[in-house]
Amino acid sequence: MNSTPALHKKKHYNHDTVLKASKKYFGGDDLSATTWINKYAVKSANGKYLERTPDDMHRRMAHEFARIESHYSSRTAERSKSLSEYGQQRADLDEKAIYELFKDFRYVIPQGSVMAALGNREMIASLSNCVVVPPVFDSYGGIMYTDQQLVQLFKRRCGVGVDISGLRPKNAEVSNAAGTTTGAVSFMERFSNTTREVAQNGRRGALMLTIDIAHPDVEDFITIKQNLSKVTGANISVRLSDEFMKAVDSNSKFTLRWPIDSAEPEYTKEVQALDLWNTIIECAHNTAEPGLIFWDRQHDYSTSSVYPGFENSSTNPCSEIAMQGGDSCRLIAVNLFNFVNNPFSEDASFDYETFYKVVYESQHLMDNLVDLELEAIERILDKIDHDPEPQHIKQAEIDTWKLLYENGQKGRRTGLGFTALADMVAALGISFDSEEANKLVDQVMRTKLEAEFDSSVDMAIERGPFEGFDPKIEHTSEFVQMMEAEFPDIYQRMMKYGRRNISISTVAPTGTLSMLAHTSSGIEPVFLLSYKRRRKVNESDSKAKISYVDDMGDSWEEFEVFHPKLKTWMEVTGETDISQSPYAGSTAPEIDWIRRVEMQSIVQKYVTHSISSTINLPSDVTVESVGEIYLESWKKGLKGITVYRDGSRSGVLVSTEEKNDNEESNVEVTPVENVYSPPKRPKKIEADVIRFQNEYEKWLAVVGFVNGKPYEVFTGKMEDSFNLPTFVNKGWVIKNKSDRGSRYDFQFIDKDGYRTTIEGLSRSFDKEYWNYAKLISGVLRHNMPINDVVDLINGLNLYDDNINTWKNGVARALKKYVDDGAQASDRQCPSCDDPVGLIYEEGCLTCKSCGYSKC
Repeated sequence: MNSTPALHKKKHYNHDTVLKASKKYFGGDDLSATTWINKYAVKSANGKYLERTPDDMHRRMAHEFARIESHYSSRTAERSKSLSEYGQQRADLDEKAIYELFKDFRYVIPQGSVMAALGNREMIASLSNCVVVPPVFDSYGGIMYTDQQLVQLFKRRCGVGVDISGLRPKNAEVSNAAGTTTGAVSFMERFSNTTREVAQNGRRGALMLTIDIAHPDVEDFITIKQNLSKVTGANISVRLSDEFMKAVDSNSKFTLRWPIDSAEPEYTKEVQALDLWNTIIECAHNTAEPGLIFWDRQHDYSTSSVYPGFENSSTNPCSEIAMQGGDSCRLIAVNLFNFVNNPFSEDASFDYETFYKVVYESQHLMDNLVDLELEAIERILDKIDHDPEPQHIKQAEIDTWKLLYENGQKGRRTGLGFTALADMVAALGISFDSEEANKLVDQVMRTKLEAEFDSSVDMAIERGPFEGFDPKIEHTSEFVQMMEAEFPDIYQRMMKYGRRNISISTVAPTGTLSMLAHTSSGIEPVFLLSYKRRRKVNESDSKAKISYVDDMGDSWEEFEVFHPKLKTWMEVTGETDISQSPYAGSTAPEIDWIRRVEMQSIVQKYVTHSISSTINLPSDVTVESVGEIYLESWKKGLKGITVYRDGSRSGVLVSTEEKNDNEESNVEVTPVENVYSPPKRPKKIEADVIRFQNEYEKWLAVVGFVNGKPYEVFTGKMEDSFNLPTFVNKGWVIKNKSDRGSRYDFQFIDKDGYRTTIEGLSRSFDKEYWNYAKLISGVLRHNMPINDVVDLINGLNLYDDNINTWKNGVARALKKYVDDGAQASDRQCPSCDDPVGLIYEEGCLTCKSCGYSKC
């Protein structure tokens, strides 16, 4: 196995040097520079950087791809007359030519796992972005085995999909002490927690859980994420059959059953299809989940699922790759914008000839990437072999990677996609929301199919077809039937010689790589012409700039971003009025959803896998409209689609016009300034923890906030159930209702990133203190100024005035929230006797005349 020796001869760089060089590379774009540095720049074991800019990364990748390409080229003395016209006259794809394709993210952009791990001898990781593991076997052992597979794949940078339809429904009999099972849905939280557990301290974890619409537990699956605190580590999607969709369309009954595909299922239940559909749509309207996958279309319009042993079982986390359990896929995108000559001018045109050649060569790179991934798996297996664990402990890990190796070698599955479609359309002066755009995209996608299939068939001639290619099976694929009708020359060559790759193309999300390329993402229209972008950061990184912490304790950095190609339009045209640009009226929230479905339908026709796409809708869109979109998507032949209603849940992209982030609750909070209408308490609010002495005992104050101001205060002893680690100074107070009334719990994130909840704050409270705390909380939420609240507490005639008393401890805790400059109630300074000298500064009383201070 060859390495990349040049990488290790390079000089080591510190962070500041790399940041400076990378910002220059990206034209001063701090977001692109820091994203590349954090995600893809190679670092040594001691944390020093081995790459200064993406140019180093592109050279690293080009070296590895060229190594594989030269291996095949050396076996071909002369070009076969059976090759395509371009295949017969093309030059060998050497390292320099490959580098030119990658350079400046101009034409070809490998996806994240490839950029991070290919040729990186400092990291042992997979090059696959997408993995589907076999469906969960219906036993506790099977559930544990899948759980272990997820762990082993996540730690190697893989996103994973798994189907749970094989688990028996709840209350079904089992042969163990329980007697009956808790059902398929009850194990979703386990897999979700595994994902979040692995995705700590810079590791990654992405999970898709799917279930078939016929499963008796499907309604529980559909509704589980209506509670946004449930299954937070996974996306969920429902596999919808044509049988079910036809029942919805005709308002007829549908039979739930298990086992799903059994001729004589053990469990059946008849339901009204439209009722179940309405539940799905209401949930999708509320939270954008579950996603909907049109499962029969995924199978019938596929070049791989029609083969025995390759039948789809689930999809990857973004749903653009459906495949059998135990297979993986690597991803590369072509940058469509850079095939436009003279962009944004009257002479703009699309260069179909160059586009064909680049796509043809990109499919060569895709096939080379299969071999590079097989090498990566060999490295992983070699490491496992040398790990000190006993063989029986690491056997599941070994078997998982061997299965992926075997299927990768057999099918040689590839995922060639694209990015910057919206920028390409705009650069040609066409509105994304137009019939002209649809015609353009149709022609571009036809050219892409011709190039990638010509390339794969040519490689079948020179390198051999994928194992098991069979013209009889091919004819059962509706995709191949389309090729026979519309691409007869390629079809005839493919039936004679086969093709190298069992499945070829996809449309994956390209958020990060589009950021690096300064383009729109994938098939999506531009989201907004200017917006804030949140980038998830590792809170343990000392260099991380944390702007926002979400409900799950994940940390994010915020950047102000303007769409780069809009700037290009301004530079070319000299215009500054955005409303005159070809992007006007064509951002994601503005485009008619019917046009979006039409566009996706056009692209899907030419794609062997699926498409990751989201339709963005305004917050006031109706449930009925969401249902109409999904139903029309099925009728148009889409394999799946996601609808996101603005405000349905917190997103990564936030409009710059957004003034408030009420991430904890959907409750509309009345402004605190209204004295007579105290703000309604969300279920979960942020809180500070403050420690103080009460006589000889250690006590805590927990101060909860609404709208950034103190809203309630709790106090208790630092012992028993209310004892907190010393590092905890922030958390959340959660109000829960029960038969005995309201209960307040405290939640915090521990040092390992786990969420810990202490139930019942009042359990260790003295009743008298509890009553005083309720009184103070009532005053706080009615908007009395904090300095007046502090004076009120100090004026309570309870005990002596020592700082160790409870009342002074609470007053001391609240003083830190008094606005600087607020006047004290007793304004006379005891030092200089200025009658109005005392004000608050940083929680302390300070005399503005003489500087006297008391805290």
